[in-house]
Amino acid sequence: MSQRSKVIELYKTLLHLGKDYPQGADFFRTRLKRAFLKNKDVTDAEQIKKLIGHGEYVVKELEALYMLKKYRTLKRRYETDILPNLETKIEKTVSSKP
Repeated sequence: MSQRSKVIELYKTLLHLGKDYPQGADFFRTRLKRAFLKNKDVTDAEQIKKLIGHGEYVVKELEALYMLKKYRTLKRRYETDILPNLETKIEKTVSSKP
């Protein structure tokens, strides 16, 4: 795969991940575009490879951020549903013992 196609694929991946960015998709899109335009004139193959590696690192970090966000949301929902019921059961058990 050529470097050009890798860069385009990376851009599309980041653009897709930006839809769920906490500060909004528009904020992410402008920052992403600015970052890619800043490096548009890079011609050194090693430098391009390094920049692609950094972009892939950012992709992994964003995926981890989103997983953590989903985990925290589910945990918060689960705790609010289960804990009141658990406390009620404990109170009933304690009060029913002689």
